[in-house]
Amino acid sequence: MNWNLIAADALLVIHTGFIAFVIGGLLAIYLGALRGWAWVRNLKFRILHLAAIGYVVVQAWLGVICPLTIWEMQFRRAAGGDTYAGSFIQHWLHKLIYYQAPEWVFVVCYTAFGLLVLASWFVVRPMRHQ
Repeated sequence: MNWNLIAADALLVIHTGFIAFVIGGLLAIYLGALRGWAWVRNLKFRILHLAAIGYVVVQAWLGVICPLTIWEMQFRRAAGGDTYAGSFIQHWLHKLIYYQAPEWVFVVCYTAFGLLVLASWFVVRPMRHQ
């Protein structure tokens, strides 16, 4: 059993979950506002959601690579594998979250998405208690 490969796949799953939280969270906020879901106004959820995309936006503007990506690649190298080939999990999740584009495209996309999340604080106001 190759523990480095297992750790790399685990980090990839966590990374994908983080992305799903950021994207799905915004969709849930706006959909929840339309459907009357009180939980989308939960202040703790909203702070965590805003902080998550804020972290991504700051990384993009500073040109910093996500630590989850760095750690995953270190584990893959330690496992003796190519950084973009390997297990079933790695193959499909990499196709989902890693794509090629000029760096400025990512900065613009992350910033625009971050602004949508920030706008959600005014469109769907969070509440301290439900």
